[in-house]
Amino acid sequence: MDHAYINTLIKALEASNLSELEFSQDGCTLRLVKGASARKQTAAVASSASTSASPKPSVPGAPPAPPIIPRATAEVRAPMFGIVHLQAAPGAPAYVEIGQPIKAGQTLCVIEAMKIFNEIHAEEDCIVNSIQIQSGQEVEAGQVLFQLTGSAADV
Repeated sequence: MDHAYINTLIKALEASNLSELEFSQDGCTLRLVKGASARKQTAAVASSASTSASPKPSVPGAPPAPPIIPRATAEVRAPMFGIVHLQAAPGAPAYVEIGQPIKAGQTLCVIEAMKIFNEIHAEEDCIVNSIQIQSGQEVEAGQVLFQLTGSAADV
């Protein structure tokens, strides 16, 4: 495998919401996995930020109000170059629509690359905030496909 191509795969994985990527060529297989430590650090920062956002009670002696947890916004990026499909077939309903709550693992779209259809899935429960592409459009690795808002508690 070419080192420049491996670096391209690494950058594509970093820019995507995928946690791992496997590529095979000429009998060699390369498996890239994002480190879990970065996710743990992000979760720790998010939890410390949410606890400090609690408003003070407005009435003396009243129970404290629940903490205000900011809604996280995430971008789903294309893991590879290809043609994006927003529905399973022409005339079929779209996989997702703006404002729709989605569940972890639900298909957001399909990217066709070299006659292989790669499903792009949601990593967690959330809501589709915006769709940045159109069906049939060519996308590049790292290009923003969707913006998702919320968390499992919001859906």
